[in-house]
Amino acid sequence: MVATGWTSWHGFAEAILERARGVLSPQDCEKLKTVVDTLGFLTLELEKKGMSIQRLRRLLFGASTEKTSRVTGVDSKSGAGKAGDGGEGKDAGKTEESRKKRPGHGRNGVVAYTGAEKVTVTHETLGHAQSCPRCDRGKVYVQSGEPAALLRITGMAPLQATVYELERLRCNLCGEVFTARAPPGTGKAKYDETAAAMIGLLKYGCGLPFNRLEKLETSLGVPLPAATQWEVVRKAASHLEPAYGELIRQAAQGEVVHNDDTVMRILDLQEPSGSEARQDTKQRTGTFTSGIVSTFEGRQLALFFTGRKHAGENLERVLAQRAKELAPPVQMCDALSRNTTGEFETILANCLAHSRRKFVEVAASFPDECRYVLETLGEVYGHEATTREQQMSPRRPACLPQGAQRPAHGEASAMAPRADRGAKGRAQLGARRGHHLHAQALV
Repeated sequence: MVATGWTSWHGFAEAILERARGVLSPQDCEKLKTVVDTLGFLTLELEKKGMSIQRLRRLLFGASTEKTSRVTGVDSKSGAGKAGDGGEGKDAGKTEESRKKRPGHGRNGVVAYTGAEKVTVTHETLGHAQSCPRCDRGKVYVQSGEPAALLRITGMAPLQATVYELERLRCNLCGEVFTARAPPGTGKAKYDETAAAMIGLLKYGCGLPFNRLEKLETSLGVPLPAATQWEVVRKAASHLEPAYGELIRQAAQGEVVHNDDTVMRILDLQEPSGSEARQDTKQRTGTFTSGIVSTFEGRQLALFFTGRKHAGENLERVLAQRAKELAPPVQMCDALSRNTTGEFETILANCLAHSRRKFVEVAASFPDECRYVLETLGEVYGHEATTREQQMSPRRPACLPQGAQRPAHGEASAMAPRADRGAKGRAQLGARRGHHLHAQALV
């Protein structure tokens, strides 16, 4: 089917180009051939992969939203088709009162500037309990806790330099030179602790590269080479080792852990000593940065590991410090095998958003089946929103209607065999169902 379609298209396009060569210039013919070949390639992809126009448009321009009502073209509440103006889907029918903006969208008040320097300014002419200059009968009193706030914000370099010009005196007879003492608090190091903390915060907390910070500081008259920044941070890192170890220990006690990794390019990776490290080096040539986020006592702890190991192996290192009496944590990750590589015990919960997107991709070919899955998964997300709004504990599932989530999840999983669109259609939808079952470990 695909080969026949491509052959007929290719012959048709060649005939058009042959007729155009007698009219157009060689340059115009070459451009026309490029356009025709591009159109033929897209046509071939549509035939070969069964791609819909909607999916092709998402691949080329990206999807603005994946709401069920937008994907299926049907309002999940009313069951009616959407209007041509692109209605709001689930938001359709909501009152104006329910669409009010959440707090926090206005300007920041003075109380939000907790790091601002506070300067108390007294009145230039009046004092506490003095006569009122307006009526001459009353007295004015200081309004405790109610000063008039005046906020001013100034700019400065992330790292500032101070040059102390110490006066020197020299004896004209013996030649001895006497230098003034440095003011108290100047310290002995050129880069003090605050400089190392700021460089580390900008680099690893805000993602500002050393080279970019070097350009910024140079433009502000404070030269700070990238190599110098690295040396300053490296020396300060040894003092943070105890805190780093404690973060790993606390992260190991978390109720939910998220892990993933990405490729990280390192020019000169210094391999740790040991037979295990040498074995990993022989088997792998790539380097990776693994991110592990653990939810512990209502706080999120973020850990990063860079080296030859994958995310699962780094998670094994963290969970080795987990208390024996604690139950296995919930592990949130995608279905990539490198996220679960390692000897540790967790309750695996793959990403439900990835699973849902698989059904979004084939919704145009299987509108009824995919709409059923998407609406059923919407109930699951609804239960999750309820637990967040009511701030439920993970150990209090009884607050929800009994069996609220898992039956809905099971119905979505059992839906796929109902599709009857031929062998190719069942294979496409079956693949989505397989991905969904793999991601169904925990909701």
